[in-house]
Amino acid sequence: MNASFATMWAELAPIGRDARTGGYRRLAWTPAERECRSWFYGQAQSRGLIVDADGNGNEVAWWFPDGAPAIGGVVTGSHLDSVPDGGGYDGPLGIVSAFAAIDQLRSRGVLPTRPIGVAAFADEEGSRFGIACLGSRLLTGAVDADRAAALRDGDGRSLPDAMRDAGFDHQLGESQLLGGVAAFVELHVEQGRALADVDAAVGIATEIWPHGRWRFDIDGEANHAGTTPLSDRHDPMLTYAETALATRKKALLAGAVATFGRIEVLPNAANAIPSCVRAWLDARAPDESTLHALIADLLAHAVRRADRDGTALQVTAESISPAVSFAGPLTDRIRRVLPVAPLLPTGAGHDAGILAAAGIPTAMLFVRNPTGISHAPAEAATETDCLAGVDALAGVFADLAV
Repeated sequence: MNASFATMWAELAPIGRDARTGGYRRLAWTPAERECRSWFYGQAQSRGLIVDADGNGNEVAWWFPDGAPAIGGVVTGSHLDSVPDGGGYDGPLGIVSAFAAIDQLRSRGVLPTRPIGVAAFADEEGSRFGIACLGSRLLTGAVDADRAAALRDGDGRSLPDAMRDAGFDHQLGESQLLGGVAAFVELHVEQGRALADVDAAVGIATEIWPHGRWRFDIDGEANHAGTTPLSDRHDPMLTYAETALATRKKALLAGAVATFGRIEVLPNAANAIPSCVRAWLDARAPDESTLHALIADLLAHAVRRADRDGTALQVTAESISPAVSFAGPLTDRIRRVLPVAPLLPTGAGHDAGILAAAGIPTAMLFVRNPTGISHAPAEAATETDCLAGVDALAGVFADLAV
């Protein structure tokens, strides 16, 4: 394996890894994620790159070749945080590959005529504070500072407090960290099996499905599990369970995907009827009309079920991302650089989608995942395919920045 890639990957691999499950726990602003940030700074410093940061936790390591202007740069990168028990490739692969691509250009004596940046975006997964791609949303103004400052994690810790705990001098809000950038190209491990099915190491993204997260707060009446007749219960767990079952059926019929992946129960006792259930729905669809129709149908079903169960339901849209198309001159140019790379859409959200929605010319590359599994320890990529991704990214840099 390429020496620089292999060394970087070996350094990152142990950070935040759970010895029991093999998954990663690098939630935003936790010690494991901070250690990854320190690694990022070390890699930048060892290459003579200049790190710029905004008050939202986003960072870019810049290569300013002699004589290159300070604006019009080409940026790549991804994120370092993970979902609980996530895979090691989701996010870090894009950052390690970016540093390795710069190393490759330098070893070939290629001198860019414009800056090249390696970005590490904050809290892309949204696992701690509930909003996916929080760093890039703040950077572009898609989430305002007041809303972000009011966010709290499961322990009641606010986002500003968590950032202070991590030693970060925060100043939330829209920033000019990527002001004047000519292009952003994100490399990411594929979160599916499309490339494996066509036997291709690298693919080019065409679009991101519209998607969002909704929080269901279902309030009932706490009572004794052994003495309360079924007819006298106001059980929020029943409302949740029936809604979750309906979600799968309705998503299947709509050609969409929808998942309740997180749930909180109060008081969470085996012998007590819950007083409250909070559940988070993740839903995605090929187009916005399908997604909106699915959510409306699900909400109507949940309301009817709550009325039947004697519970109270409140649904909050925590984050909604519209469809993103990567069609345009930048992707066309990358297709000419990588003519055999297949084209594929994705249902997964990325910082690239947030930047594209903000008007930054944006494209994405995917590296084959032979398992097709993501957000789990079995997420994978072979050494050969990782290096193919580095080669592809270096080729894109050579075309866009030289």
